[in-house]
Amino acid sequence: MNQRPHTPVLAGPVLEWLRIRPNGVYVDCTAGGGGHAELIAGRLEGGRLIALDRDPLAVRLAGERLARFAGVRVVHANYDRLRQVLRESGVNAADGILLDAGVSSMQIDDPARGFSLQDDGPLDMRMNPTEGQTALEYLKRVDPDELTRVLRSYGDVGPAGRVARVLSRQAREGALRTTRDLVRAVQESLSFVRGIPEEVRTVFQAIRIAVNDELGSLEEGLSQAIDCLSAGGRLAVISFHSGEDRIVKNAFNTAARPRREFHADGRTKTVQEPLIRVLTRKPVLPEQEEIRANPRSHSAKLRVAERLEAGEAA
Repeated sequence: MNQRPHTPVLAGPVLEWLRIRPNGVYVDCTAGGGGHAELIAGRLEGGRLIALDRDPLAVRLAGERLARFAGVRVVHANYDRLRQVLRESGVNAADGILLDAGVSSMQIDDPARGFSLQDDGPLDMRMNPTEGQTALEYLKRVDPDELTRVLRSYGDVGPAGRVARVLSRQAREGALRTTRDLVRAVQESLSFVRGIPEEVRTVFQAIRIAVNDELGSLEEGLSQAIDCLSAGGRLAVISFHSGEDRIVKNAFNTAARPRREFHADGRTKTVQEPLIRVLTRKPVLPEQEEIRANPRSHSAKLRVAERLEAGEAA
């Protein structure tokens, strides 16, 4: 299978905000094809880079791309295991962590993975094809009311109930086997729409997020990443979906505030000082030149935070 070279999104801003130190320790939580990791590794002299990904193919490709760099370790793991990966790598804290949420281009470009709207393939959608249930298994099992919630929450699908009922019925009847079947089923559920409705894309997105528990993994990964930063270390997060960006923004805002306990007599007690300083009050967006060169970057948003010294004010 031919894989296109991985084009990293917002590469310039990511490197600028991470402030790579040649002898520092850095983590790329979503190595993908190795694009961001290669740029980080190229700036290290005596430093270390740990790149991880939940997709075994990404681990292999990133490993090949990064083989020429010293001090690089590529690990097959999801970023919700970040703390464990760092501990096993002998790392106490990182000077910079990058987390690029969402599906990678190489996964979309391979019809056999089941992410593509254009090319027919098995209804899989697992980011790690060695574990968990496929999209087809999920659709056969999920209750129509729960699927309605997923389509509405993860895909902003307006007629979510109508689409969910059709998908659930066809999955149980054996009419859904491939991605083309899924496209057809969404079209049938919205037969009043001419051509291919926009909901096809957002239904795929919502099912993919549910199958891979992407938002739950993101919440856990962010929590661990903040904990694993050294003082002054930076966490850069790229999101592509409004739900992802909301989770990143909320996680940053929560960690940037002191945590207090409130007592019945009206007293309050600070139990945790702010952990981070949010550096990007508004997300960094790709320039038009990047969007023209790489259309998939158009919805990308970058947010960055910096770990505080103990007792340092946010």
